[in-house]
This record gives sequence, structure tokens and C-alpha cells, in this order.
Amino acid sequence: MLRDLRAHERSFRSQSGEDGVLLRIFECIGTSNRYFVEFGAKDGCVESNTAHLRIDHGWTGLLMEGDDERARPPVQNEFVTAENVNALFAKYRVPPDFDLLSIDVDGNDYWIWKAVDGYRPRVVVIEYNIFFGPSVRKTIPYSADFHWDKTPYHGASLAALQKLGREKGYTLVHAESYAPNAFFLENSELPANFVERPIEEISDWWLCEEPDDELNRPWVSI
Repeated sequence: MLRDLRAHERSFRSQSGEDGVLLRIFECIGTSNRYFVEFGAKDGCVESNTAHLRIDHGWTGLLMEGDDERARPPVQNEFVTAENVNALFAKYRVPPDFDLLSIDVDGNDYWIWKAVDGYRPRVVVIEYNIFFGPSVRKTIPYSADFHWDKTPYHGASLAALQKLGREKGYTLVHAESYAPNAFFLENSELPANFVERPIEEISDWWLCEEPDDELNRPWVSI
């Protein structure tokens, strides 16, 4: 049931096809509490991975954005880091088990997901760096105050996130055609007959083996 996700890519309020993919995933696996957490949410309405679920389908959850100018109610103005992510979840009373986590901070995405502890989303959507080849497992080194400078130096490769997902008990099931978003399901939610596809078949975004960086900043191998 999850092998046809590309055919379901649709944008109602999301940047690209995230809305349709998420609707299809939850059609397949059902919902538990229809609760989400999204950070890097902008204003929570435009190019948000959870806006369609919240506005049009009655979901509730926590929206966080680190940019002071973008964050406005219902979005909480919080700059999420690996050090504070669990404390922020506790502060806003996120349930330990919930349906959807969306991570898009244009930088420390890998490290923040790795730091999430004591909370178990059934589905994770996370942005990856499209400039890496399919076998390269690299990310930026962690710096709590990292801000993206609009260059290819940001985030983590899809293979690095796939490895982290496996360590945390998740399987990569989809990567979008037109945007660098990867979709992971908790292993217990996978259909009994699900067969994981090779990473080369999941994403078309293989622009080079490793991106160039004019400042020669380091990458961390995972």
C-alpha cells in the first residue's frame, strides 16, 4: 500500500507534494491521536507540512519557528536545538506517542532528530541535502547556533538520515519528486508485506557525490 506514494503527491498548503503523501500514509496506517509537531513551520500556513491536516482535517499539535519575523500565533517562537528539543516538547505537553513529526530547520536536522528521546512519532518527515550521492552518509557538524547561508552547506544526506532512522527504529518509505523531503515510518507501522526499496529507487535527487563549499567547511561522516 505504500509503494504508490509518488502517485499521491499533492500540494494543498504544503510546499510541494507533502500533503498528498501524508494523507495517503495515514490512509494506509490509520491515525492514533491526530497530533503533530512541526518545527521550521514558518507561519504555520504557507509551505507547512501540517497546515492541511490542521486546517482542513482537524488535527492539533505544536508548531515552532526560530525566525522572529515569521513566528506568529499559532506558531511558537522557539529556536530548536539538540539540547532543548526534549525540553520544548515537555514545555508544550507533547504526548509521548503521536502521529507526525516534521523537521525542516535547514541545518541541524540530523542532530535534532537524533536527540529526540522519550517521544515516539509514528511518521517522520525530514528535509535532506540533495547534493549528495546515494551511498554518501554525511552531515554538517553540530553547532547549536547554525544558520543556513543559502549554500549547499546544510543538513544531512539521505543515506545519513536513513542510517539514523534505522537506529531509531524507522524505515525510509518515500522521498518527494520535487522537494527534498524524506518520509519515515516507525517499523511497527509498516504493513506485513512491506518490502523496503533500495535508496537509489526512492529518490531522484542525486546532483553530485558531495557538494562543493567555497569556505571549505567540514562534513561529518556517519
